[in-house]
Amino acid sequence: MIIRDLAACPVFDARDGTHLCELLHPSHFSGAVGCRFSLAHASLEPGETSYPHRLTGSHEVYYILGGTGTMHIGDEAEEVRAGQVVYIPAGAVQYIANTGDGRLTFLAIVDPMWTESDDERVA
Repeated sequence: MIIRDLAACPVFDARDGTHLCELLHPSHFSGAVGCRFSLAHASLEPGETSYPHRLTGSHEVYYILGGTGTMHIGDEAEEVRAGQVVYIPAGAVQYIANTGDGRLTFLAIVDPMWTESDDERVA
């Protein structure tokens, strides 16, 4: 049984500029996790924006836990808030901006699992 506690998960600044905690990444569990996806808890403080980037071979889903923001995918931009899900297709340039007064928090699910070689920052 694998149980991860968000309070005990180290937070670091991810390649896309979000503050991230990898809750479940199959490569961290020596084969004990047989799923293809990775799951991370991410946040941005008020006024922060992630860097434009794309996952070249993975699809991503954001589940917004708290706060409000603007999600950018390709040429589209939409307001997002707690309780919403955003699907990001593989290869799409994406970024998210915290437009609210509080912390924007979301889960990021990447399938297949996130790898550094799949993550490309876009100018």
